[in-house]
Amino acid sequence: MNTLHSIAQLRAALARARQENKRIGLVPTMGNLHAGHIALVEKALQRTDYVVVSIFVNPLQFGPNEDLDSYPRTLAEDQRKLLDAGAHMVFAPSVNEMYPEGMDGHTLVSVPVVSEGLCGASRPGHFDGVSTVVSKLLNIVQPDLAVFGEKDFQQLAVIRKMAHDLCLPAQIMGAPIVRADDGLALSSRNGYLDEAQRRSAPRLYQTLQHIREQLSSGRRDFAAVIEEARIILTEAGFRPDYLDLRDANTLQPATSQTQDMVALAAAFLGTTRLIDNLRFSLA
Repeated sequence: MNTLHSIAQLRAALARARQENKRIGLVPTMGNLHAGHIALVEKALQRTDYVVVSIFVNPLQFGPNEDLDSYPRTLAEDQRKLLDAGAHMVFAPSVNEMYPEGMDGHTLVSVPVVSEGLCGASRPGHFDGVSTVVSKLLNIVQPDLAVFGEKDFQQLAVIRKMAHDLCLPAQIMGAPIVRADDGLALSSRNGYLDEAQRRSAPRLYQTLQHIREQLSSGRRDFAAVIEEARIILTEAGFRPDYLDLRDANTLQPATSQTQDMVALAAAFLGTTRLIDNLRFSLA
């Protein structure tokens, strides 16, 4: 497994793979890899012949008061995990390699509507940073397939819309959320939790399950169910950022006619912001 740091080196290596008629897969990450990331790599390996994993902590998607400087950077350990998983290449560019003229004045890719609300409301500019860097990675690697986790449900919707609108040829594939035994969605930010917070953290997923159970039992007062869930989270020590019900296919607010739903949540435990979602059908 090679680790390359320059776009030119990466393109040269991929040209050789394409000459051998290999189907290229891409798994974009910010590093600090866990079993959820490895599941993305495994999905890409099942469907392609040559898998590139990018590791890049993208400053453009972090707000001024977010954890860019403290975000864990664990390249050596990540390399070991990816080697064991069977990845073929790691692309770990510097900020200067990705933004050689700086980020001020850099072209931004903005995906309207689907990026609004939820994390888009809580983190202004975040999805512009995500869609910009992912569009760059898709253009650099030019994969046949790119795999993203469904834990970042809105992000996946933004990337799918961007790829469709810009006629990017890569197939965008989602992979199911990987959870710990107690239900907590795996996330690099889970490492910020202290022991007591880690014991409380599964309540976020349990609250989403409560929402599903209430709606599946016939309740249709969405606002009341969401408010009930907000109280549950608050009593468990969370500071809810948002709780919402959306159409899983469009991300528009759920209505009485919506059958394919997703309950989405973001909440703080201490200073750590956790996100999760649960998709279900009322048909």
